[in-house]
Amino acid sequence: MDVAIGGGMWPGVPGGARPSPRGTHMSPPAVCAGTLNGLSVTGDAQHQYQTLHKMYNNCEIVMGNLEIVLIDHTQDLSFLQTIREVTGYILIAMNVFASLPLQNLRVIRGTQFYEEKYALFVLLNYNPNTTHALRQLGLNQLTEILAGGVYIEKNEQLCHVDTVEWRDIMRDPRLEPVVGDNGRACDCQKLTKTICAPQCNGRCFGRAPNECCHEECAGGCTGPRQTHCFACRHFNDSGACVPLCPQPLIYNKLTFQLEPNPDTKYQYGGICVRSCPHNFVVDQSSCVRACPNDKMEVEKNGLKMCEPCSGLCPKACEGTGAGSKYQTVDSSNIDTFVNCTKILGNLDFLITGLEGRGFSLLIMKNENVTSLGLRSLREVSAGRVYITENRRLCYLHTVQWAALSRRRADLDIKNNKPRKQEGKVCDPLCSADGCWGPGPEQCLSCQHYSRRGVCVASCHFTEGETREFAHGTECFECHPECELIEGGITCNGSGADTCTRCAHYRDGPHCVESCPEGILGERGPIYKYPDASRECRPCHENCTRGCVGAWGAWGCAEPRPPVPRKAPTVIAVLVVSGLFLSCSCFLLSLLYWRGKKIQKKRAMRRYLERGESLEPLDPSEKANKVLARIFKETELKRLKVLGSGVFGTVHKGIWIPDGDSIKIPVSIKVIQDWSGQQSFHAVTDHMLAIGSLDHAYIVRLLGICPGPQLQLVTQLLPLGSLLDYVRKNRDGISPQLLLNWCVQVAKGMYYLEEHRMVHRNLAARNVLLKSPSQAQVADFGIADLLYPDDKKYFYNEVKTPIKWMALESIHFGKYTHQSDVWSYGEHGRPAAPLPSPPPPPGADGGAVPAGVTLWEMMTFGAEPYAGIRLAEVPDLLEKGERLSQPQICTIDVYMVMVKCE
Repeated sequence: MDVAIGGGMWPGVPGGARPSPRGTHMSPPAVCAGTLNGLSVTGDAQHQYQTLHKMYNNCEIVMGNLEIVLIDHTQDLSFLQTIREVTGYILIAMNVFASLPLQNLRVIRGTQFYEEKYALFVLLNYNPNTTHALRQLGLNQLTEILAGGVYIEKNEQLCHVDTVEWRDIMRDPRLEPVVGDNGRACDCQKLTKTICAPQCNGRCFGRAPNECCHEECAGGCTGPRQTHCFACRHFNDSGACVPLCPQPLIYNKLTFQLEPNPDTKYQYGGICVRSCPHNFVVDQSSCVRACPNDKMEVEKNGLKMCEPCSGLCPKACEGTGAGSKYQTVDSSNIDTFVNCTKILGNLDFLITGLEGRGFSLLIMKNENVTSLGLRSLREVSAGRVYITENRRLCYLHTVQWAALSRRRADLDIKNNKPRKQEGKVCDPLCSADGCWGPGPEQCLSCQHYSRRGVCVASCHFTEGETREFAHGTECFECHPECELIEGGITCNGSGADTCTRCAHYRDGPHCVESCPEGILGERGPIYKYPDASRECRPCHENCTRGCVGAWGAWGCAEPRPPVPRKAPTVIAVLVVSGLFLSCSCFLLSLLYWRGKKIQKKRAMRRYLERGESLEPLDPSEKANKVLARIFKETELKRLKVLGSGVFGTVHKGIWIPDGDSIKIPVSIKVIQDWSGQQSFHAVTDHMLAIGSLDHAYIVRLLGICPGPQLQLVTQLLPLGSLLDYVRKNRDGISPQLLLNWCVQVAKGMYYLEEHRMVHRNLAARNVLLKSPSQAQVADFGIADLLYPDDKKYFYNEVKTPIKWMALESIHFGKYTHQSDVWSYGEHGRPAAPLPSPPPPPGADGGAVPAGVTLWEMMTFGAEPYAGIRLAEVPDLLEKGERLSQPQICTIDVYMVMVKCE
């Protein structure tokens, strides 16, 4: 049970003293802490009552939540009538007393919610076995719930709560009160803002236009001033409602600086206090229980406050050794020492087996340590220094150990790497004091200057993006408001009053980003304007909202015009009209964009699916529908190279059809006969035959662009080749997906065989992925475009795919459907018989499919016959050598890959 013990009264206020609710000279209100237990309770009803009485007797402001749960009908709750304000939520549940004496409660602030949305929650306040139950809430003076909603349900005898205009009490208009399934009868609501004149911006104390409450009031008022409020919307400063407590700093017109405010107060909940309660610290202008992570607690002039840490915030960590949680520092606990600035105990990095104690620094038998790096070590106050048998440890002789240790007899440094064998010296920027390791950041002191612990040759006095000044031998950055002066000194100190010139404006001796505008001073807000020389000058004393120049009262900024009586209605109409127009424009834009997207999608589908139905050039040929187009060079635009191969280069490009503005992403393969024997100016029957092929598992040719270089256009498949895909995603590919790809490639190759098309270059690199579940065979029939005279050709290039070729293709340049089977490996027919040399022993007169493409897939893109020279591959195949069984491949699948059935 989370309960604040001790009543939590404000220091200096007697337990029975209750200050006056209004007036300019109020005593500090009695403040008590709330709870955060919900429906969880400990003990019986009597224990609950005693805890409640101890916490809230004579309390006026509950700093937290007021939770009243399981209170019996025999208990006296009259002590709750002093409560005027609750900063969190109110929970009233499972009680059987008749009335709740909170008749002086004015405001529920709702800084915390019950069930994430309710500031007032009343539930199940009755006993089904008796007549005892909650009959009236008694919240006669409650007129404001600043945040959160209302939930009042299942209180069988609770009367008249459904007649209260809860929307008038809740400030958030988006919330709906949940009130239902309760009883009848009770007092009606008396104070409301629905009777106020239109000029009132909130509550009022009468119907007349001059009977409005101050804008800082909450819950109503007795007069127009900020001291007449029942409760405050933001903060209560000695009885006056204010938007902010007196700030810690005010502007001094004589020194042109923000200086400490002698009348400063701190925000404690909704109250302005001169000092924070016990166990609270000051963070800027607020009282907090603990400093944020990036600040540390300090004490100045008897005041505990939070200040930003300079570097790492102080953090004390438990050390190692006897009596500690860890005996040594190792990989399992080293993270617990991150950002530690103080070690409570020792740091033992290994167990040495040394007898005796008294070592402050012990480093021995470390084979890999080359330097110590103790650049922040300035003194060894007590204990011995023992450094020995570190065979690679250098730089020790450069350190003045006698200056670090108070007793020379405590130093025992021996048997480390000899000086003459080191060959390592301190950085030239280090002074004669030595160094802890290589580099300018390991120096004990610097020969010239240092910047944030690193030795440098010089500070950035006259050059660089950030300018510096030197304090002793340390380089510090100039104030950000100093203007950079090329070739000259920018500043001579760290303050804004040490700049040679100001980057923006000068207010007195100080460089500032902007002239003071509304900054709090001793006699109110301070306003200044910049003159022609960018000096800040004070505005005329009659200017209350700033000024625009030196024209006396004529240069004052215009005050905000009074809002006419009908302005709220006009503003509401304008806001609604603006929202309607904005929504209409948004919807029209969305519909237009969607229409253009659908139109583009349909156009792309039309161009990608429709062919030109060209007839074959030879009338004797079978009349197949040619789906490919004949492109003009002006319709194609190449963007970037995707790759290159034996037959040409592949480009990513776009196709812009004649007479249309749509841009269709395509893949363009540029084929060129480097021998100069073949020209591509005319469209051949073989080109049309390639263009007539259409199958789910082959890449369809969209069109042909004849010319000096033949351009074959296909649809762009962003996933790329199957080879690259299996190499990049091997951990996410299932065996079923691999077998699906095998079947799809086989179906595609079978379709090519049915249409008498020999591929000649089947490999995983020439299989593309339309989607992760659909593979398509690409680059078929291209060799016939270069060698149309017969069905064989000879490779003379470096890129010849020897490891994927059948023996008859390697020896005689003969390519058939059976040689494609060799490159694939799953089809069940033998390759064509070899005329010579004779087949290897055990062969059936033909080459056996080796399944190279399947082997690539099953090994996730491994290179076949790795480490074997191309000239040796034919001899290996003739001897019966085959690719090894992949690790993920079963023997059944492997046998299909290496032999015919």
